[in-house]
Amino acid sequence: MRKRTRGDWSLDLVIYGSLLVAALITLLPFANVLSKSVSAEWAVVSGKVGIYPIGFQLETMKFVVTSHEFQHAFLISVLVTVVGTLLSILITSLTAYPLSKRHLPGIGVIMVLFVFTMMFNGGIIPNYLLMKQLHLINSLWSLVLPAMISVFNLLVVKSYFETVPEALEESARIDGARNLTVLFRIILPISMPVLATIALFYAVYYWNDFFHPMMYLNSPNLKPLQLHLRDMVMEASAPVTTATRSADDILNVSTEGIRAATIIASTIPILLVYPYLQKYFIKGVMIGSVKG
Repeated sequence: MRKRTRGDWSLDLVIYGSLLVAALITLLPFANVLSKSVSAEWAVVSGKVGIYPIGFQLETMKFVVTSHEFQHAFLISVLVTVVGTLLSILITSLTAYPLSKRHLPGIGVIMVLFVFTMMFNGGIIPNYLLMKQLHLINSLWSLVLPAMISVFNLLVVKSYFETVPEALEESARIDGARNLTVLFRIILPISMPVLATIALFYAVYYWNDFFHPMMYLNSPNLKPLQLHLRDMVMEASAPVTTATRSADDILNVSTEGIRAATIIASTIPILLVYPYLQKYFIKGVMIGSVKG
């Protein structure tokens, strides 16, 4: 093994230093929003809040997370994200498994049709008319069904399934297992790393989606969290004039602070999920490497 020279150490220092600076620059906007959400009203209004909070307080965050509108929108987003992610993983796996078999008749044509949908889309108006014809306007299914399968995620899962040794399936079929049994009892359990990856992709999409709710939902009772956040940002005066605020709230909570607190409150759930899945990725990869 070659001994590291002073030039190697200098190069590593430059690389890691550059990555650290880039990471800090990326975190600056988030730090600013976080600081505004926990800073005093006078500091936020005067524009003195940077990356550090001034006059630390939690009244703004408390006001946001205890409001009925936020809690209802939060539950709607959780419902759509959980149901959509589970159904998406199921449909993606059921589709990717047969496509991973190269002997499938017409596999080339089928793959061209799938890839075609990645490049061309019907457009906003045809999609809206389709949802209307299916009677899904003002239904939460209009947020789940259109995004239930992503061709990119399908190709990722298909590629992973192709790496599974055929001997595993053949041994199961010798014991009398059918295709669905092989998929759910053998293929999926050893494919947890890729399933966790696409689960995160789907969950982030469902959680952050506000365009489809804005198009398909008219009822305030079906408003998800991201649409609620959009309304909070667009209608800056609405939170200040609400009758539910007490005198203490008016003194300690600003409109800009409410916006920032809503953004932070809507970001925290997905931030809590991501590290757990990252740990699961590493565990899954290590198990796969040991088992060969």
